[in-house]
Amino acid sequence: MNQSERKPVIEFEHFQFQYFSQAEPTLYDINLKIYEGEKVLIVGPSGSGKSTMGNCLNGLIPFSYKGEIQGSLKISGRETSKMNIFELSKKVGTVLQDADGQFIGLTVGEDIAFALENDCVPLTKMKETVQKVADIVDMGQLLKSSPFELSGGQKQRVSFAGVMVDDVDILLFDEPLANLDPATGKTAIDLIDRVWKESKKTVVIIEHRLEDVLYRDVDRIVVVSEGRIAADMTPDELMAADILSKLGIREPLYVTAMKYAGITVTPEMKAGRMDTLDVEVIRESMLKWNREQKKKEKPEERPEILSAEHLSFQYTKKRKILQDINFKIQEGEMVSIVGTNGAGKSTLAKVICGFVTEDEGKILYYGKDLKGQTIKERSQIIGYVMQNPNQMICKPMIYDEVALGLRIRGIPEEEIEPKVDRALRICGLAPFKKWPVSALSFGQKKRVTIASMLVMNPQILILDEPTAGQDYHHYTEIMEFLKSLNDQGVTIIMITHDMHLMLEYTPHAIVISGGKKIGDASAVDILTNKEIAEKANLKITSLYEFAEKIGMEDPSGFVQNFIDYERGTHR
Repeated sequence: MNQSERKPVIEFEHFQFQYFSQAEPTLYDINLKIYEGEKVLIVGPSGSGKSTMGNCLNGLIPFSYKGEIQGSLKISGRETSKMNIFELSKKVGTVLQDADGQFIGLTVGEDIAFALENDCVPLTKMKETVQKVADIVDMGQLLKSSPFELSGGQKQRVSFAGVMVDDVDILLFDEPLANLDPATGKTAIDLIDRVWKESKKTVVIIEHRLEDVLYRDVDRIVVVSEGRIAADMTPDELMAADILSKLGIREPLYVTAMKYAGITVTPEMKAGRMDTLDVEVIRESMLKWNREQKKKEKPEERPEILSAEHLSFQYTKKRKILQDINFKIQEGEMVSIVGTNGAGKSTLAKVICGFVTEDEGKILYYGKDLKGQTIKERSQIIGYVMQNPNQMICKPMIYDEVALGLRIRGIPEEEIEPKVDRALRICGLAPFKKWPVSALSFGQKKRVTIASMLVMNPQILILDEPTAGQDYHHYTEIMEFLKSLNDQGVTIIMITHDMHLMLEYTPHAIVISGGKKIGDASAVDILTNKEIAEKANLKITSLYEFAEKIGMEDPSGFVQNFIDYERGTHR
């Protein structure tokens, strides 16, 4: 059915919104129609206004976030300004980025049933509906479990079921991939796709991980930048338009590879998705580019700054979290530690920092056993930045937060200020020196926590998910800044789910699965090894699949060439 035969279910007309707390509108003159049964992806950098658009659709604006609205927004032909939040919730079901913020019930079943209970649905019908919806999202066996015992992917499925149970017309997903490992993210996109095809509902996905969403079909991509719609195209048209990278949105890696090879991407190539890409047209150019790449020399060996020997740890007698872990990290390396949620990655970082003590084995710093060293002593050489900055920050003002570690050490105030200024400057926070922390975005808070570690001048910096929830622009800023620290000699260890980060920035990767080390090699070797990827819930890089599709003899070699070329071109 083409658009002329469909009815629009969402209609923005000259729509503008300004939060009362802000001097400028967040959305300007938005004109957009989304038709029934469509699947539309809204992408844009952080602060572009894409989440604000989502909040206008589900009624959080104006009911929770106050502001001035101009123009018109209709859902199913009705002006939203004349609907209350209850009426809107019957039309639009929202799955939030933070699944924990959406739970209400004490069990999975109770949580899914919440909307039905509000509607006074009879118990037998309620149980039947809950079971049916839970089965659709593969959670039918876990109805009696507590939502807080579930993995990130399972939590998201429960949120999904909770909005589907109300039989809404529109399903809105706000950053559905933000807290998921790569393989679970792939499953989430599969699930959204399956429900869309089976239910014929209208699906709107707000996300900045474009390539991951395009793993399955999308009708249109709406690009939002600085509160305006910058593009509204099919995926094939968007890949051919030179828009994404200019706006700080990462295009699919295989599209970047085509551009490196001097290929002009056209809509006819169907580059919107790897599955539809016409490789015949580009094969020769890609093979030629690959042949022309020069192999890089291996970097010379450096002293071992950190190593583990037969490291084991368990919180309780029943379950070992870490089992016989051995690794060696050289001075000045950038290393990623990857694996599934619950594999033991964060626990390994805690053992290294001394937050918990190993049961067996040793952690060595330049060959010296760290056993017996206090957390305070270790913190002089090892800085640890947690995934959630809100769990680290304890002072209301930015300057005081960054200065805290130095003050605890008794450093004189006149020596503290230049050190804090330097750390803030490196982290791009110099203009906010006198600001309260509460005025910052999540990404900026993350940089405050990095600054508060940097000010202590550590030799090793461990970061847990440094780029989680960051768009490509801020991701690149943070990573380039970490790279510059690394160039100054700081050894950096990153716990990450981000396969792009692992490939681009960390030549060395350690893979943990079920508390055991199952891989320790270059990032390219890990991300082109199907067996390891499967065991550790990683995802084979699309570059490898692209090389296989083209018919390259050595797909791993192509991935390495791409990474080397990228590092050489952009750094």
